[in-house]
Amino acid sequence: MGTLNERKVAILTEDGFEEVELTSPKEALIEAGATVHIISPKEGTVRAKEGDEWKGDYPVDKNLKEVSASDYDALLLPGGVINPDKLRTNQDALNFVKDFFTAGKPVAAICHGPQTLIDAELVEGRKMTSVAAIKKDLINAGAEWEDSEVVTDQGLVTSRTPEDLPAFNAKIVEEFAEGKHEGQHA
Repeated sequence: MGTLNERKVAILTEDGFEEVELTSPKEALIEAGATVHIISPKEGTVRAKEGDEWKGDYPVDKNLKEVSASDYDALLLPGGVINPDKLRTNQDALNFVKDFFTAGKPVAAICHGPQTLIDAELVEGRKMTSVAAIKKDLINAGAEWEDSEVVTDQGLVTSRTPEDLPAFNAKIVEEFAEGKHEGQHA
């Protein structure tokens, strides 16, 4: 696995993210040496869910309005049902995500996280996976969906569910260490 020393990773989230889909990748990234910030349109804290149950609050490191993609080397989009649904209707969030693609920086999304990429119009022609519930949405938006624990396509890493986190975490550390990808464009 590559090292992420001196790499900065943004985790873009809203209330209603699946707790382990933020905490597990964040821990893996920090262990690999990355500086990781939770970015949100919200101030203060964001609230996690575990399935249908509300869980802990997590501090927001930076408000979305205070940052740009140029401040970070990579982007992570955790899932959960509510989180991506809020992000996909927030133009600032969509622009933030698009800027990572435009710059060729690696982006990772798990579970329902790719829904944000649909509204950012970034999935057409991409090999991807996700939770089965949004398979049809991704296909309808032009993605080449496959049922695999982790799929990588030119710096875009996607995964299905928390059960796939070991493979997802290993792959995001690898891809984020590689850095920019020439084929990763909006």
